[in-house]
Amino acid sequence: MPRMPPPGTELELLERARRLAGKTLQQLAGSVALTVPQGQKRAKGWIGELMECCLGASAATLPVPDFREIQVELKTLPINHLGKPRESTYVCTVPLNRESFTTWEKSVVRNKLARVLWVPVEAAPSIPLARRRIGNAFIWSPDADEERLLRSDWLEFMEMISQGDLDRLNACFGEALQIRPKAAHAGIQTPVSNAAGESAVTLPRGFYLRPAFTCRLLQRYGQI
Repeated sequence: MPRMPPPGTELELLERARRLAGKTLQQLAGSVALTVPQGQKRAKGWIGELMECCLGASAATLPVPDFREIQVELKTLPINHLGKPRESTYVCTVPLNRESFTTWEKSVVRNKLARVLWVPVEAAPSIPLARRRIGNAFIWSPDADEERLLRSDWLEFMEMISQGDLDRLNACFGEALQIRPKAAHAGIQTPVSNAAGESAVTLPRGFYLRPAFTCRLLQRYGQI
């Protein structure tokens, strides 16, 4: 499939993204020789792949920002008929081994969220996937208050994981971030260290941004 070359600057990336505003997913898919899925099950991953092709993301599955040349992450944001986020936003996997633990400043979460291109996408169930339109993109970095919230949640989560309390962690914890299972089915397992430092296995987990947090971003940038 044809793919745009990586953008050389943030301005170039933002201009590319804003040229997509108002276009349908069918129009964009046709421009990069992708087929719109028939059902909704694969829609979210497919939309992300489509945006990567149209905008020139280059990181693939690496734990670095999607536009690694300019250190900007790409996040699509499904919105409802009121323009508000329909769901939480995946950030990255949760490190579950003590060997993977680090500081907030060196964490993948902070690296991924340091600079983000947000691309709103219509996601009301009443709109067929092919007819859903792209919204107005914007580039964001956490301000001091947002950074404090994210850091506080991350530190709380990592302390609980290091103490062996992973199974007690659910989507109710966290003000900006939350941790949820991240696996296609219950048979997928990943190594974890328990409180005694012993090896065990569990479902993979992911860090997600809460809809209330991303809704505030949309409000700040005049999207709603």
